[in-house]
Amino acid sequence: VQLQASGGGLVQAGGSLRLSCAASGRTFSSYAVGWFRQAPGKEREFVAGINWSGSSTRYADSVKGRFTISRDNAWNTVYLQMNSLKPEDTAVFYCAARLTFGVLTTTPSGFDYWGQGTLVTVSS
Repeated sequence: VQLQASGGGLVQAGGSLRLSCAASGRTFSSYAVGWFRQAPGKEREFVAGINWSGSSTRYADSVKGRFTISRDNAWNTVYLQMNSLKPEDTAVFYCAARLTFGVLTTTPSGFDYWGQGTLVTVSS
């Protein structure tokens, strides 16, 4: 599967953005998808994840209550709605996928396919 992340940009603190992760392939509904981010000089970190059906989601503590992950398997797309953005959310955001019907993982090594990243910049 190939992933294409989009929707990043420059936004003021308190604003919102919606990221999209579009996937190729007819079996996308069999994949769990995660969003990760990497700020300059920092390691890549888990942000949110969603299982193959959309029935299970996980979030990093830092984004709970502000970010929402969802998916539309008919359109082979996963979304990350980001509200109440903070300057510390500034990072390159990546989506990743893993062929699994199992429990969501939150580690980068648990995903096999990665998109190219989209930059989110939150100004103060």
